[in-house]
Amino acid sequence: QVQLVESGGGLVQAGGSLRLSCVASGRTFRSSAVGWFRQAPGKEREFVAAIRWSGSTIWYRDSVKGRFTISRDNAKNTVTVYLQMNSLNPDDTAVYYCAAGLGPVNTNTYYLATNYDYWGQGTQVTVSS
Repeated sequence: QVQLVESGGGLVQAGGSLRLSCVASGRTFRSSAVGWFRQAPGKEREFVAAIRWSGSTIWYRDSVKGRFTISRDNAKNTVTVYLQMNSLNPDDTAVYYCAAGLGPVNTNTYYLATNYDYWGQGTQVTVSS
């Protein structure tokens, strides 16, 4: 089992920044990648960014490239994955979810929600215009 707890969401004005955190605990060594997804009201959940557990590869959706940065920090018993979000705009408003995948992750699967086995509870990000 892998437990994921997100934090860092909130209300911010357009152009502002937020940093989301996802603390992963449990059998994290079994994970192959951690991803961030988001879901806006009335819309499907969409991929935002992902990082291999080794940190060797990172992926972003096109609309966040250059604005968002995913990173990870290994501690003794937990791993924290961050999503630094800059130059936020109202289209970024959504509930953001952290997810961990156990299976292989590659360039054909990193963006698929079905590729991730464990999910956090989500954190709300609201960007006002």
